[in-house]
Amino acid sequence: MPRRPASGSAGPGTTTEHGARLRLSELLRRPVADRSGESFGRLSDVIVRLSGADYPLVTGLVVAVGGREVFVSAEQVSDPQATPLRLTSARLDLRRFDRRDGEVLLRADVLGHRLIDVANARLVRAADLELVRDDDGWVLAGVDTRLRRRLFGLLGPRAARGEGQFRDWHDFEWLIGHAGSALLRGPFARIRKLKPAQIADLLEEASRDEKTEILGHVHADPELEADVFEELEEDQASRLLGARSNPDIADVLSRMRADDAADAVAELPQRRRQPVLDLLPAGQRAKVLALLSYNATSAGGRMGLDFVTASTMATVAEALQEVRQATTLQPEALTTVHAVDADGGLRGVAHLTALLQSPASAALIDVSDTDPVRVGADTDVVDVAVLMTDYNLTSIPVVDEQRRLLGVITVDDVLEVTLPDDWRRREAAEPPDARFGDDQ
Repeated sequence: MPRRPASGSAGPGTTTEHGARLRLSELLRRPVADRSGESFGRLSDVIVRLSGADYPLVTGLVVAVGGREVFVSAEQVSDPQATPLRLTSARLDLRRFDRRDGEVLLRADVLGHRLIDVANARLVRAADLELVRDDDGWVLAGVDTRLRRRLFGLLGPRAARGEGQFRDWHDFEWLIGHAGSALLRGPFARIRKLKPAQIADLLEEASRDEKTEILGHVHADPELEADVFEELEEDQASRLLGARSNPDIADVLSRMRADDAADAVAELPQRRRQPVLDLLPAGQRAKVLALLSYNATSAGGRMGLDFVTASTMATVAEALQEVRQATTLQPEALTTVHAVDADGGLRGVAHLTALLQSPASAALIDVSDTDPVRVGADTDVVDVAVLMTDYNLTSIPVVDEQRRLLGVITVDDVLEVTLPDDWRRREAAEPPDARFGDDQ
């Protein structure tokens, strides 16, 4: 379990029952002196080392001496709260500082850089950082994301008093663009707690380097990565996938829903489509090719090919067992069970609620709507939306001329086509309790 030193808004150099606190912004540029008090340089940066899920531990300082930056161990500083910072040892290594893997420079890598606010699923900027003393030394414990107001070019009264609202460092995900640190942070990346749609929104806003780092974390979970690509706008997904090799693209597409994978393939350059299709597993390739044969704005082009069916002679208990076993299907595809005959013809649709409320021994066909709303593969998706609205449906089966079941189009598939083009760039509506207890 990570240590949790108390974090707050006490002034620099103050001490509470939980220990002393320092603000990085007021520690930087502080003069550094030898044992006799003779100043020889200024603090340029603070080094922390990653330690699993614990708070990053301060291991040293970067001190500007003349025209170079040198390393000073944290153990050589008698009191980080003092001005000037005084060393306890007369020995000083004047070799130019060279960062080691796993070391993070708080000023260069974090202060003023963007972080992911995991609780609120948004990108924020680190305006200040808080160092707290605990049993093992000084640790990075808090971050203030609120910019300090300036009056006529000067820091305002609040900033001048050193006030700030620090939140726990573990509420944020690092985005520091340092490969050596990113590798160590990967197993503990908190970004994987976010929903795929939230990660997709972050990618839409992120810079190129930030995209690379976010996707690096997501790539560690292949199923999550596929879900994220399903949520991205088609042009964005195309750009991100296009930067990868054909086998890597196929690996992602193989885990995506077939309709989303088909959209992604259609957005690839012509010369890359067939090589990527050839690398897909046979089952996924057949589904994608089938969907690519339909117009993208038709029911056939938007339908999903994974759905639950059962024989018309099945019982309610057997139909529910089919739902239980469909562990790989999307939740929206599990709201209905389709009663089909031996030739695959659609004979009825039973909603999950009706099944749960019916006797287990009842026949599936007896609790089904035997004249369900259905559409052909060439039906315009806007017409599908009208039907869903008129009949209060969340899914509609797609059939051929012989009423054979081809697929199912769900409300989320329809919304993607009928919403305004810039819908992903709009600010999401927050629930009324979204900021409950948040005093920022």
